[in-house]
Amino acid sequence: MSEEIINDENTEQELFEHFRFEAEPGLKIVRIDKFLSGKMLNTSRSRIQNAAKAGTILVNGKAVKSNYKVKPKDIISVVMSHPPRDVEIIPQDIPIDIMYEDEDIIVVHKAAGMVVHPGHNNYDGTLLNALRFHIDQKYPDHRAEMEANLVHRIDKDTSGVLLVAKNELAQARLGKQFFDHTIERKYIALVWGDFKEDEGTIEGHIGRSLKDRRVMTVFPDGEYGKSAITHYKVIERLGYVTAIQCQLETGRTHQIRAHMKYIGHPLFSDATYGGDQILKGTTFTKYKQFVNNCFKLIPRQALHAKSLGFVHPSTGEYMFFDSELPEDMQAVFEKWRNYRVGE
Repeated sequence: MSEEIINDENTEQELFEHFRFEAEPGLKIVRIDKFLSGKMLNTSRSRIQNAAKAGTILVNGKAVKSNYKVKPKDIISVVMSHPPRDVEIIPQDIPIDIMYEDEDIIVVHKAAGMVVHPGHNNYDGTLLNALRFHIDQKYPDHRAEMEANLVHRIDKDTSGVLLVAKNELAQARLGKQFFDHTIERKYIALVWGDFKEDEGTIEGHIGRSLKDRRVMTVFPDGEYGKSAITHYKVIERLGYVTAIQCQLETGRTHQIRAHMKYIGHPLFSDATYGGDQILKGTTFTKYKQFVNNCFKLIPRQALHAKSLGFVHPSTGEYMFFDSELPEDMQAVFEKWRNYRVGE
């Protein structure tokens, strides 16, 4: 079992909080930003105003501006990013692959093995440490205004496209897209076994395992966890393993990894979910050696966040970013292709 800790790998839905308030019957009419400042004690008024600009403050189901006057019995709901953790982001000169950057966003091709945010057992050497250094170097006169704000995450040992906001307003607007499930995200994975169908959908609540807090599990009856939906499509059948594309409707921690294990197709080389064992194939010694050599080529789960599509937080333009498979996944795919041909 991997010693991986889930706390550092939360995905987009867990980066946001949902608040709900009902204005008291005897309330004197007051601006909504002032009203919420009194209710959300650890949240600055500027963050509340940015949430209003982003359209994430609703009164009786409709988005309002920060100068809206709250009336008695109004139902107010707010979706807002979690405030930053109490961890100082120290600038560190770490190489990162930036696919795109402007005044509001940075799109990064994250390498496998890099933690996104400082936290338990990973207090430096993370993507945010690298981005803080990059921003400080590129905008030396604007260090105070520009930040690296997460709007979603991918696991430490998953590679691929990651979107970061450079200011609170961009974070709020992008966060709403993630919360509303309008972001287009596609992943490529190599999983154990073959599929009867060419495509399918997995539905099942995902939550922490009741037996092992380090892993997530699927609760099909919905008694625990949060709703999760994964669509998959077969890309290439390679005998004892299959290359698939996954498209997420929701973004739960370890969603693809937990869902694939649930349907009997753990990700190849995924130690946390049992994919680092020989689950399909023959008993021949040569085959076992072949699979172990594949594990050495990719000592992580075979999962890559290939593409990301979203609406730009300032321009309203639809943007789409696609990435190449990393070398370790390409090498393993080719090795299985050659093995199948040689059978």
